[in-house]
Amino acid sequence: MSVQTPPLNRLRQLWREGRPAFGAIATIPSVQTVQIMARSLDWIIVDLEHGPIGLTEAHAMIAATTGTPCTPLVRIAANEPWLAKAPMDIGAFGINFPMITNRADAEKAVRSVRYPPRGDRLWGPFHAPFRWGQSMPDYMASADDEMICMITIEHVDAVNRIDEIMATPGIDVAAIGPGDLATSINKRGQMDDPELLELVARAEAGILRSGVPIGGVARTADQANALVDRGYRAIALGFDWSLFQRGIMAAFEGIRR
Repeated sequence: MSVQTPPLNRLRQLWREGRPAFGAIATIPSVQTVQIMARSLDWIIVDLEHGPIGLTEAHAMIAATTGTPCTPLVRIAANEPWLAKAPMDIGAFGINFPMITNRADAEKAVRSVRYPPRGDRLWGPFHAPFRWGQSMPDYMASADDEMICMITIEHVDAVNRIDEIMATPGIDVAAIGPGDLATSINKRGQMDDPELLELVARAEAGILRSGVPIGGVARTADQANALVDRGYRAIALGFDWSLFQRGIMAAFEGIRR
């Protein structure tokens, strides 16, 4: 009787089945926080763009997802291959590239996560096989196909070029970042602004046309359900700090103070 081994990268399995995956962005350099979140989430993005997290903390946070159904991804500060290299080598299952605004940006991101001849990744995954539960030869054989290239559409220029961006082969998921998208049109913090909502709708339509899994942000259960109904497959429920904050607020509900 053969034993069914779990898929190496569970996100790819969920998306092949057309199922949504729910996650959060980790900005607090805390192994303990990740251990708690990883028990309930499909994916966690360790935030090296805006979080006060170094590579040592990121390595520990990635390792903290071991033994859970959670897939560890890393968001880097800029679309640069040298920034993507170390997070992959310490065990990230994918890289979230910010501020992709044209096809050249998208191609650069795709090539950053794959070895030659498919990409430009340099060899040196000394610690990744331990997180992936593989030997070095097995890791090298599977890394190109398992690594997730997540791009973020978060600038008005990206929306205006959405079809050329999404025609880039090798993109695994495209997420819409409403915060920076609003900032790019001088509407920062105005998340219900009609101009922003129109840009989000255009980005959404372009990504859905491409057939690439689409990601977005949901602040409430109703928003999450609406995204699922519209075809979203990677839904961020918040940041670690915002989930923590919401939990505290919920604990105070009904208490007389």
